[in-house]
Amino acid sequence: MPDRKTLERAKEDARDGKSPSTQAGEFVREEIHHIREGKHGASSPQQAIAIGLSKARRAGVKLSPPKGSASLRKKAKQDTQAAKKGSKSKPSPSRSRAIEGALKREPRSTASHSALSRHAQQSAAKRGKLSRKNAAARAARTRKAA
Repeated sequence: MPDRKTLERAKEDARDGKSPSTQAGEFVREEIHHIREGKHGASSPQQAIAIGLSKARRAGVKLSPPKGSASLRKKAKQDTQAAKKGSKSKPSPSRSRAIEGALKREPRSTASHSALSRHAQQSAAKRGKLSRKNAAARAARTRKAA
């Protein structure tokens, strides 16, 4: 379950008319903080991001389904339906302990500044030059507005 502050920040982003990916960013940010605090770990920065996006979908953020395997899309659909259902039933205590235990055995270094930076560089390189240029221009425009 996401922290109350994370939910508030995401709702504020929604009220401001920000994109779903920006709203979901709050959940990813929370997940990275959890890993750094040692609440649990992740095997890669991608896993940390995936956990955050899953939490966002379950909290009601209208994210588009991911590109990828059928099982990945099925999981995203499951998360979206869980948000619509609104049932806040917690998993059993033994299951929660098992999940937490498994995540705690994962490394913490996956949410380090260098690991996240490396992931961002690799993701940006995959996008292509024009896409990066447009993103930079968009960022510059919003920076001037603020």
